[in-house]
Amino acid sequence: MTFTFRTVDPLKDGELLYSWLTHPKAAFWMMQDAKPEEVERAYMEIAADEHHHALFGLRDGEPAFLMEKYDPAHRELAGLYEARPGDIGMHFLTPATDAPEHGFTKAVITAVMAHLFEGPAVERVVVEPDVGNKAVHALNAAVGFVAEREIDKPEKRALLSFCTREQFEKAVTA
Repeated sequence: MTFTFRTVDPLKDGELLYSWLTHPKAAFWMMQDAKPEEVERAYMEIAADEHHHALFGLRDGEPAFLMEKYDPAHRELAGLYEARPGDIGMHFLTPATDAPEHGFTKAVITAVMAHLFEGPAVERVVVEPDVGNKAVHALNAAVGFVAEREIDKPEKRALLSFCTREQFEKAVTA
């Protein structure tokens, strides 16, 4: 599967984001009860933030998944672990579908990681999924993430995990 990326446009993409983020499958994004204008506002804030970026992964030119990348020294994990130069944080979401495609989500996380490591300054990807999100823990492990410890964030108990460029390359070529 081949994906390209484009920046999310909160005004143009608000309806699609709303449908994805409020779906029960996206429960770990904690936006189930958000109103359309709240989703739009959240992504307007991301669009204006130099330390946080939202992108769509496109398949055949159409949005197929959402990814966010952020500087963990300034957002999400600031003060919760010792950030290193070259760290980048990441979230991704594959939308709910009535026709699941075998291997799609693994292809998505692999594409997300490859995209992040295209940045020459990126040394390590940091994630902090909910401790209860076993499906994403398995996907993370499949692309080379190693869990370090559980941490308390204001909104959840999270599993702090890291993946270096070398760990990613080893995992996807094994």
